[in-house]
Amino acid sequence: MPETGDEAPDFTAPLANGDIEEFTLSDRLEDEAPIVLAFFPGAFTSVCTTEMCEFQDRLAAFDDVDASVYGVSRDSPFTLNEFRAQNELEFGLISDLNEEIIDDYGIEMDFDDLGVYGVAKRSVFVVDDDGEITYEWVSDDPGVEPDYDDVEAAVEDAA
Repeated sequence: MPETGDEAPDFTAPLANGDIEEFTLSDRLEDEAPIVLAFFPGAFTSVCTTEMCEFQDRLAAFDDVDASVYGVSRDSPFTLNEFRAQNELEFGLISDLNEEIIDDYGIEMDFDDLGVYGVAKRSVFVVDDDGEITYEWVSDDPGVEPDYDDVEAAVEDAA
């Protein structure tokens, strides 16, 4: 798992932003960093919905320092577009349907009792314009949300 100070693993994946387009992390750094990558286990689940809505509620604080927020999950881009629409999210959601990003970031989690495998642990990475991870938070408990004030402070420090 990459840690603070490491280079963020680069990736290309579908971005659900009302449409579906290609997202490559390294291509976005110059214009959009710091970038918040907020990984979540699954759209339309209670804690994930609360978390993404909290990022939406705090979006102005990220905009104030020209930071970008992206949610990342194993859901399809079509599902993520519907999730965005129903929750009125103004930031894009990245589809890691093939589990490549989750593998590269080392944050895979299984719900054996539910028969669900290879979803993202709830985690947040802040990436600066050099592609360096300046903040990382990973939870083994999918019911725990990040400390949003800490994420905001990390983004301000990286700006």
